[in-house]
Amino acid sequence: MSSAQHDKPEWKEHIRDKDAEEKLLDRFRDPADPLKFVIVTSKLLTGFDAPILQVMYLDKPMKDHNLLQAICRVNRTYGQTKTHGLIVDYIGIFDDVARALDFDEKAVQQVVSNIDELRKALPVQVQKCLAFFPGVDRSVGGYEGLMAAQQHLPNNEVRDKFAAEYSVLGTIWEALSPDPCLSAYEKDFKWLTQVYESVKPVSGNGRLLWHRLGAKTIELINENIHVEAVRDDIEALVLDAEVLDSILKDANPSKKAREVEIKLIARLRKHAGNPKFKELGERLEKIREKHEQGLLNSLEFLKAILEIAKDVVETENRVDPEEEQDRAVAALTELFNEAKNQHTHVIVERIVADIDAIVRQVRFDGWQATDQGEREVKQALRRALLRYKLHTDQELFDKAYGYIREYY
Repeated sequence: MSSAQHDKPEWKEHIRDKDAEEKLLDRFRDPADPLKFVIVTSKLLTGFDAPILQVMYLDKPMKDHNLLQAICRVNRTYGQTKTHGLIVDYIGIFDDVARALDFDEKAVQQVVSNIDELRKALPVQVQKCLAFFPGVDRSVGGYEGLMAAQQHLPNNEVRDKFAAEYSVLGTIWEALSPDPCLSAYEKDFKWLTQVYESVKPVSGNGRLLWHRLGAKTIELINENIHVEAVRDDIEALVLDAEVLDSILKDANPSKKAREVEIKLIARLRKHAGNPKFKELGERLEKIREKHEQGLLNSLEFLKAILEIAKDVVETENRVDPEEEQDRAVAALTELFNEAKNQHTHVIVERIVADIDAIVRQVRFDGWQATDQGEREVKQALRRALLRYKLHTDQELFDKAYGYIREYY
């Protein structure tokens, strides 16, 4: 609060000099600090940068540049946990957006969306995404269900169109969550998310930006459904001569190739971030493009995929376990260095070492696909954070858990 000559004595506790105000705002920007609300009038409209700020409560008439400056305080994204800002309008400033913001109306609509409009847009966007899969039985699970869906996404052009529509849906979902209106579409959204993840370029490349799932979507997927575990028998497929011979004599090499491709993509995702496996992912995508362009027939495509699968198994056998462990520790260290503040920066190394040690004690192969595995790893992470009084920081917990799912 700014001071004035005739301020009431009881207001004095809210008046700070510039240094004290900056210290308070630094606390507000710190996700681990208990300070969650800042109340201002005609302050912090410009020059105040706090990406963590997501919600603004407005109860003062504002318009034009002042209003635009105010709402822009919440427009910064914050990692995967914040994809939008939310304005709670108590006095109807936005009842007439065009009048409140005296700018080009179309430009304003690109910046500001009424939450009622998002509720109306949700079913429309769900149907736009489902329209890519006419006749597909969405009750079929595992790779049989994924193969049926992928047949309707035959090439990069169609996959990118689906990804663009799903990205819009994901943004709407993240903005509305946890609105009760989502429950009617939850089953369809889970299914679409599963398909999206299964066709996302494993190398991380694409003709458009294939985004990572938002925090609320990940939470929905992790807590409520588990994609039926695809039986991963890649070693047998590529190392057993009899099995390999029978695969190459399969009456339907196209179907077998898609099945092996789905298993291979899931295997490559376990090594996300490792450049050796990224290169193999890029090879897979190039071969798939050749097949889609008619340059490889189904049998040639199957042979090429099996060759990559063999290289994946051999690369896994050559990967130094310590190298994999170092990548996991490095990822967690980077996360905690980003989140560090005056209280935690000196113990980042200890925090990471504790998390690494505790998680490795309880994890097991394939833990991500089981309720028990996810529950035990979450409990282990919570115990590790509790030692450093960081267990109440849900955002930090979610990010750390996401890294653990990816690297452990």
